[in-house]
Amino acid sequence: MKITDVTLTLFAWGGIPPTTYGRHTGRFSGTSELGLLRLHTDGGLEGHAFLGSAMRSAALDAQSLLRMLKPLVLGQDPLERERLWQAMWQRNRTTTQRAIGAMDVALWDLGGKIAGLPIHRLIGGYRGSVPAYASSAVLPSVEAYADEAARFKADGWTAYKIHPPTEPAVDIAVCQAVRRAVGDAYTVMLDSTWAYQYPEALRVGRVAEALGFHWYEDPLADDDVYNYVKLKQQLSIPILATEYAPGGFTALAPWITARATDFLRGDVAVKGGITPLVKSAHLAEAFHMNFEIHHGGNSLNNVANLHVTMAIRNCEFFEVLLPAAAQKYGLLEDIEVDRAGLVHAPSGPGLGVAIDFELIERHKTSVLT
Repeated sequence: MKITDVTLTLFAWGGIPPTTYGRHTGRFSGTSELGLLRLHTDGGLEGHAFLGSAMRSAALDAQSLLRMLKPLVLGQDPLERERLWQAMWQRNRTTTQRAIGAMDVALWDLGGKIAGLPIHRLIGGYRGSVPAYASSAVLPSVEAYADEAARFKADGWTAYKIHPPTEPAVDIAVCQAVRRAVGDAYTVMLDSTWAYQYPEALRVGRVAEALGFHWYEDPLADDDVYNYVKLKQQLSIPILATEYAPGGFTALAPWITARATDFLRGDVAVKGGITPLVKSAHLAEAFHMNFEIHHGGNSLNNVANLHVTMAIRNCEFFEVLLPAAAQKYGLLEDIEVDRAGLVHAPSGPGLGVAIDFELIERHKTSVLT
C-alpha cells in the first residue's frame, strides 16, 4: 500500500468560551480553525489527524505541513512510520512540531486500520483504563477554584489540577482553599505555567509541599535547567517539567542527567507525534521516572495521547483540560470520564473514534492540497 495524496480541510470552530491557562496563553475566545488531515492510499484506506487548537489556528502550521512534509510521504509505504518520522524530523527547522505531530498521528491511524487494531495495541497494550484528572483554567477567584475542585471530587473524579492566576500570594491562597475544600486525602496538583522566578517558585513550592500536593508542574521558565536543579534540591514534592522544553525528545536527556526534574512531560502536538512520545516515555522508564502526558489541544490529539497512555506503564493520569467547550470539537463521541473517574481505551482500529465529517463539511473554510 502506498500514500497517494495528502489533503488538509480547514474548518471553523465557533463558540469557544473566554479562557486563560496562564500568562503564556493570554485570554482567547470566539472562533478558531482546525484542520482535518487526510492521508489517502491506493488501498482505499485513509489516515486522519486534527491540526490546530482553540488558541492556535491550524492555518499557522498548514502551509509548512503541505510544502515540507507532504513530499516526504507521497508514494511511501505508510507502515514505515519510523523511517518517515526520522525524515520529517530532519525538516523540523522548516516546519513545526505540531505539523510533524499531525502527520505522524495520521500515519499511526492508517497503520492501525491496515492491521485492524487500535493504536495502543500496535504500540503494545498495557492497560484498558486510567484515572483522569480535571485540569482547571485560570478562574476568577480563590473560591471558584475551591468550588470547582469540590464539584469534581463529588462527581467521582480522582484528582484536580490548579492552573493558578500566577501571582504567588494569590496562588498560595488558591492552593490552601482547594486543599480545605477536598480534604487531605484527595489528589491535587499545581501547574504554575512557567510563571515564577526561583525565589517565588521556592516559596510557592514549599506551600504545595506542606499541603501534600501530588506534583508541582512547570514553576520556572521552560529552559531554566539551572534553577530547576536548585529547586529540586530544596523540595521533596515531585517536580514535573519539560512540557515545552526546547528541542525534540533527545533534548530531554540533559534534564535527566542534571537531575532537574522528577517526571518528564509531553504530548503528540508539542513533541512531534506518537512516535517521539513513545520514545520519550521509554527514555523516562529507563530512569524509573514517570512520563505524564499533557493534553493535546484538540479532540483527536487527545485520543492519540490516550492510546499512548494505554500502552505505557509510567503515566499515572489522563489530563482533561477545562472547560470542555475549549477542548472538545469535531468528534461524534469524545472521551468521557466514567463514574469511577476513569477513561477507557478506544477499541476500534487506528484512532478508533468517529470523526464528525458532516460538521466538518458544514464548517469547511478551504481544502489545501
